[in-house]
Amino acid sequence: MAERSTAAVDVADNSGDKPLAAEADKATADGVDTQNGRAADGPMTEKDGERTTAAPSAAPELHSGHKLARRYRLEECVTRVDGFSSWRAMDEKLRRAVGVHLLPADHPRARSVLAAARSSALLGDPRFVQVLDAVEENDLVYVVHEWLPDATELTALLAAGPLEPHEAYQLVSQVSQAMAAAHREGLAHLRLTPSAILRTSTGQYRIRGLAVNAALRGITSETPQRADTEAIGALLYAALTQRWPYEDDAYGLTGLPKGVGLIPPDQVRAGVHRGLGELAMRALANDGATASRQEPACTTPEELAKAVAAMPRIRPPEPAFTAPPEYQHTTYQQGSYGRPTPPGTPPAQSVTVVVPPPPPLNSRTGRALKWGVATLLIAALGLGSWQLADALLDHGTQGDNGSSNNQPKNQDAPKEPERVPLTIKKAEEYYPDGKPQNIEDVANSYDKDPDSYWRTYAFDDGPDLGAYKEGLGLVFDLGSEQDVSGASIAFKFGGDHTTATIYAAPSMSSSTPVGSMQKIATGTTADKQLDLAAPAPVKSRYVVVWLTAMPKSGASDYSRAGYKQGISNVSFFRNS
Repeated sequence: MAERSTAAVDVADNSGDKPLAAEADKATADGVDTQNGRAADGPMTEKDGERTTAAPSAAPELHSGHKLARRYRLEECVTRVDGFSSWRAMDEKLRRAVGVHLLPADHPRARSVLAAARSSALLGDPRFVQVLDAVEENDLVYVVHEWLPDATELTALLAAGPLEPHEAYQLVSQVSQAMAAAHREGLAHLRLTPSAILRTSTGQYRIRGLAVNAALRGITSETPQRADTEAIGALLYAALTQRWPYEDDAYGLTGLPKGVGLIPPDQVRAGVHRGLGELAMRALANDGATASRQEPACTTPEELAKAVAAMPRIRPPEPAFTAPPEYQHTTYQQGSYGRPTPPGTPPAQSVTVVVPPPPPLNSRTGRALKWGVATLLIAALGLGSWQLADALLDHGTQGDNGSSNNQPKNQDAPKEPERVPLTIKKAEEYYPDGKPQNIEDVANSYDKDPDSYWRTYAFDDGPDLGAYKEGLGLVFDLGSEQDVSGASIAFKFGGDHTTATIYAAPSMSSSTPVGSMQKIATGTTADKQLDLAAPAPVKSRYVVVWLTAMPKSGASDYSRAGYKQGISNVSFFRNS
């Protein structure tokens, strides 16, 4: 089964060049459109914060394959500018892709980058791309951050055209609320460009580079809330018009005509939603620009978020309606009944169908029919009389013996055994091939929370793992030896292709192959729930849940489309 890593979408942005037309309608493998080997981004035109100190020209000279902390393996350099570099890397401990910013420890911004990364990590808001680690080691400073699957930059979305009103509303609503929460904790972004906004496959917008992107470039501001609010206004303006609201071209967008100043969005493009256009002007109203209704400017993300909430809700577009196929008339309806006859058309000739009359009862056939009916009636009367007599005799016999007919027939049948749940003390991932799937979320497989789950990677081939991989699974510790009679497994993804087997394991170790374990029960799902019952209970302390086939499912919050599965709850039981 071919395994494929997810796309990455959190790297530094550095130049103001437009992306190539061929790259404008999609995100690249690292989530950034590139041109001539450089990230397709640029400085915040006119409204950026001020740079503090000049940066050295050379970034750390590292190469693909280099490991940081014996854990993060660098795979691809996606940015090298201003004395730092950004990489796509692999966290070999947790088997997941991450992003890494690298700069020398003697870099004039190294201390501020570390401070910004650690402050951003403490926020812990899921609306931001999370900082996972910030370390100074061996004359290097590096910041490790999330590498999101199936996310697309706003840059790529705008390259395809302006956003429809509902999508633009979601953009400004989610981003303003997130930045309001960040500023309440004393954190500013100062680098809110289209490449800093990511749209996930579920329609959520996430912000990357909080505090860190500005620190990497030495950008500061005396009015950080005003700067971030104006940046959100520029994003909304671009989303409505597909134009950058300043004279210079940036982020793959054409700027406004020179010398005309900031003009309302509906004067740039016809059909712009009036309420959203006025909101963009209120956020951008710093140099004399005002909204058409003379409403006060929004100077903080909090004020902007409240203004968005006060707007009438913009509904998503109605799904496209496909007209049903034209009604096909039957042969009878295609006749001339009820329709005017065109002039000159001869009248339709009617066809008379002669139905033969039924045979008379006095004929030979009629006499045979009468005798047949009479014979059936006599047989029916005889059968009914016999059944009535038998019922009366049976009732009389029961009355003489004083017995009752209300006793259940299966009174002596054995009762179904009662299931007694077994307590799970702990669990670990079972991966005899040395390739774990999702070690950090193993506890979600038995926490009784239907919304949390342990998941596998998404694979390109399936549903059977077959020769590509022996299987995927978890091993559970019941605390002591128990009589295991079966299991109940709730899966994340439905379908009739998930095959699971439970085995009695000698320990929690992944070194013991399932072929040497005793099989308890096996089965294949018809939906998201699988109940396994053993022919006879098996005594064991450790139980392995082993998946050998998985259904094909679409993209979800944490993984792309493919053959995959997640376990949201496992429970074992014994029969009393």
